[in-house]
Amino acid sequence: MTAPRLDRTTAARLPADARPRVDPGELRPRVVHFGLGAFHRAHQAVYTETAAAATGEPWGIVAVAPRSEGPVTALREQDLLYSVTDREPGAQRTRVVGAFADALRMGPDAAHLTELLAGEEVSVVTMTITEKAYCRRPDTGALDLDAPGIAADLAATAVDGAPLGTVIGRLAACLVARHRASAAPISVVCCDNMTGNGAALAAAVTGFVAASAWPDRAAVLDWMAGSVTFPATVVDRIVPAVTRQERDAARAALGLRDEMAVFGEPYRQWVLEDAFAAPRPRWELDGALFVPDVAPYQLMKLRLLNGAHSALAYLGLAAGCRTVADVLATGWGERLVRRFGSEVATTLPGAGLDHQSYLGDLVERFSNPAMHHLLRQIGSDGSLKIPERWLGPLRELRSAGSTAPMLELALAGWINATRPATGGGQWFGTTDPASARLADCWATPGGPRAVVAALLRAVGAADLADDEQLLTAVADRLPAVEAGRIDLENPVPDGTTPVRCCGCKGARDDAQRVDHRTGGRQQNDR
Repeated sequence: MTAPRLDRTTAARLPADARPRVDPGELRPRVVHFGLGAFHRAHQAVYTETAAAATGEPWGIVAVAPRSEGPVTALREQDLLYSVTDREPGAQRTRVVGAFADALRMGPDAAHLTELLAGEEVSVVTMTITEKAYCRRPDTGALDLDAPGIAADLAATAVDGAPLGTVIGRLAACLVARHRASAAPISVVCCDNMTGNGAALAAAVTGFVAASAWPDRAAVLDWMAGSVTFPATVVDRIVPAVTRQERDAARAALGLRDEMAVFGEPYRQWVLEDAFAAPRPRWELDGALFVPDVAPYQLMKLRLLNGAHSALAYLGLAAGCRTVADVLATGWGERLVRRFGSEVATTLPGAGLDHQSYLGDLVERFSNPAMHHLLRQIGSDGSLKIPERWLGPLRELRSAGSTAPMLELALAGWINATRPATGGGQWFGTTDPASARLADCWATPGGPRAVVAALLRAVGAADLADDEQLLTAVADRLPAVEAGRIDLENPVPDGTTPVRCCGCKGARDDAQRVDHRTGGRQQNDR
């Protein structure tokens, strides 16, 4: 028999500890969030619901989907409710969250979105749109005015009310409308994994306004300088993509059908720069930390957690593994995390943070067998991720004359994963906005070192591409990585039989192995 759908009526029948902590009908649209993905639903939305419940203030989120209409439709059909499941080894806890006051599509609902942001009731904007949506130049980090979407949006600003297709363009247009209407202060909070993410978002939005055809752009920029803040943040929770099996698990836990269910590890962290221009939810009541400077926390998370995640993804895929937990079950996974982290930790500021304890926590979190965090998900968009996660510490280590064998091994893993697969795409089925440009690098004459140099230049690292010692070190790692041998000690292959599978339980079945000859995708992960 088909289970009834989750909505306000059916949620009211659940046990008290599984129901929303607030009455969704009493929420007001006071936060606008761009990016209606699983991470936001398992992270910022949970903090916001808790803040609303603890204070009695009606902090409701208007969630905006930049592209897909599916999540908006699904949420509306469920009265804006969804479930979050915390997964621990051998246990899980599922409850319904009621943080949303509305769900909008960025394009079709643009007029309503603009009206909301022009008014005074909305005082906070948050964003989880992934690194690629910021359209930053790889060399300077500034807004790429020539990016197709940005260029089209800038041209559209010459026509009042013309549709805008990028989040940066739409957000800028909403801020212009706010300046013209209420001129009320507002805080715009970037929650994506970028160094100095607040400053990066501010540069993108102000760069768009400055390059626009809006006649009052100078006045808007003056107003933004005094009334719009862009606090930097660090967000941390492992939230894998949801599978049909996990939706079935949520249905079993609730007795209700939930098409927007999300699953996450129990651990959550949110560190925010205390630089808000307008009222905000009291997220600290759910454990959020407000600090004068998030940079030490941000670097620790980007370089240790995100950096190790990317290393595990590319090397695990090469070895035939499927998930992070699978890699940690091998003989080298935990050692890689600890050695990678210890190597990179020397580039981090002290600031009273215990990097070694953080690494120990990472090993425990990554080893959680209840979390099915797919390596292909983590390994996608590598051209945007590795400059943030690896290249900064690599430059610092080389400048100090220190060795960086784990970063060199990780780079070999990423380079191997950029190989063009038969029939198109990347070798292990990862996706990347620069995949075509990366594939062209493999046609560079001059052997492996030349390919390594071309790929480094493609991600804005011309300085590293000119480092002959680095090119040799990475190129020497490639044959073993390509063969599926992940050797933390010896970068040069010893002629042994290529290993195509790491031997972990998640990659033993033939259906879960990767065909290294064709770059075929794992069959059970489509």
